[in-house]
Amino acid sequence: MRVLDGAVMVYCAVGGVQPQSETVWRQANKYEVPRIAFVNKMDRTGANFLRVVEQLKTRLGANAIPLQLPVGAEENFTGVIDLIKMKAINWNEADQGMTFTYEDVPANMQADCEEWRQNLVEAAAEASEEFAIALASGPTADALSPVACAL
Repeated sequence: MRVLDGAVMVYCAVGGVQPQSETVWRQANKYEVPRIAFVNKMDRTGANFLRVVEQLKTRLGANAIPLQLPVGAEENFTGVIDLIKMKAINWNEADQGMTFTYEDVPANMQADCEEWRQNLVEAAAEASEEFAIALASGPTADALSPVACAL
């Protein structure tokens, strides 16, 4: 009898992949448990999202495809870029992030976001012929949302 349908793996943006994370990942591989990873603590000194993504790939052998990219890090962390919608989500500091706004992707992040979004689209197309067909006419947020859930 299977107990888990999936797992949410949470990684610290400062500490990254830890030895206990590797153990849990191996067990998830053994039992073929689908996983999604979340990188938290982006507002801490030493936070580095891309380092953690790279550790997921190199230390865990994960096919890590970000769905979001952080806007800033450490004391400059203000929100994330939703790579599916290609919109910035900025949290309101006054209410500790209880409210947020959707805004355009900052100009200084546009090229990187487009590259990461293309990686997401390519991963989706490789995952399934059905996804490849759905994305062939151009990757829209409506087409990518179910793909991201299936990855």
